[in-house]
Amino acid sequence: SIKKLAVAFCAVALLAGCSGKKGMMNGVDHALVRDFENNVGDRVHFEFNRSDITKAAHTVLERQAQWLKAHPSIRVSVQGHCDERGTREYNLALGERRANAAKKHLESHGIHADRLETVSYGKERPAVLGTDEAAYAANRRAVSVLQQ
Repeated sequence: SIKKLAVAFCAVALLAGCSGKKGMMNGVDHALVRDFENNVGDRVHFEFNRSDITKAAHTVLERQAQWLKAHPSIRVSVQGHCDERGTREYNLALGERRANAAKKHLESHGIHADRLETVSYGKERPAVLGTDEAAYAANRRAVSVLQQ
């Protein structure tokens, strides 16, 4: 029957989606990603209209550098983000400055530039939706995404 065929198709599609890089994210084992995100911290935040590294961000970036030293095969994409205020062009440039500030900080703590890339998403990928200061603060960030 069509119902049995649909169920079989869904089962095959589900299994196909699970094959290949099982337990991997960007080529990195999920356990490593979870360890990095939960125990080290994958993001730092910035003040409004700023790209300088705060004391809190400094602490997180130091932990990231130590973790990356212990995992020398891991590469990082440092992604710069902004809140929704400002033009698209302005926020892309600010996001780039934020990503570069985090990258330079990691480099200053011994992580080779070849392991780091930067990208700016400006205001295009908010972490939190909203138009209050809490949402704005959550969106002003640089996120270190692990890659193989």
